[in-house]
Amino acid sequence: MEKTGPKAKAIAYWMATALFCLQMSFTAYAQMRLPQVAAAFTHLGFPAYFRVELSCAKLLGVVLLLAPVPARLKEWAYAGFAIDLASALIAHLAVGDGPEAWGWAAGTGVLWGLSYFFWRLQATGASA
Repeated sequence: MEKTGPKAKAIAYWMATALFCLQMSFTAYAQMRLPQVAAAFTHLGFPAYFRVELSCAKLLGVVLLLAPVPARLKEWAYAGFAIDLASALIAHLAVGDGPEAWGWAAGTGVLWGLSYFFWRLQATGASA
C-alpha cells in the first residue's frame, strides 16, 4: 500500500478547507444581507438577532481555521461548525423542509468532514 506524502495531505487539507471556508463565509454574508435568508430563519423559528450572532461566530471560525493558531483553537472552531451544521439539519427537518432547504447544510457538512479529516491526518502524520 502506497503512503500519502505530506505535500499531498497539505494540498487535500487546503483544498477542502478553502471550499469549506468559502461556503461558511458566504452563508455568514447571506444571513446578514439577503432578505430570503432572514425569512428562512423566521420560518425555522429563530429570532432575528440569532442571525447576527451566528454570522459573527462563523466568520470568527473561518479566521481560526485559516490562521496559524494553536490546535486547540482550531478544534473549537471545528466543534462550533459541527454544532452549527447539525443544528441546521435538525431545524430544517423539524419543520418539514425538503432537501432543497437542508441540502446545503448536508453538503457543507461533507466539506467540514473532509477538512477536519485532512487536518487531523496532517497533525498526526498518519497515512491515508
